[in-house]
Amino acid sequence: MKALTPTEIEEVLQTHPSWKLHEGKLTREWTFKDFVQAMAFVNRAAELAEAAGHHPDIDIRYNRVQLGLISHDAGGITQRDATMIASLDSQLETTP
Repeated sequence: MKALTPTEIEEVLQTHPSWKLHEGKLTREWTFKDFVQAMAFVNRAAELAEAAGHHPDIDIRYNRVQLGLISHDAGGITQRDATMIASLDSQLETTP
């Protein structure tokens, strides 16, 4: 799978404005009431990622979770990352 062009990445970000490009990855951060809620969110995200066979970088800091997506095997952001973002947004958007 080939890496997306900068224009294609910008289109993904316009479609999913909660995400941003940071250090070559598509990233998004969520904030929760406490650590337990943050971990419950991570577990739900992990289930979606496992089902898709595409696994985000996950950074957990007490009540904050940041996901980062990049296709290392393609050397950049691919359509697989854009598809994963759409899945995460649709399935996890109602999470507090």
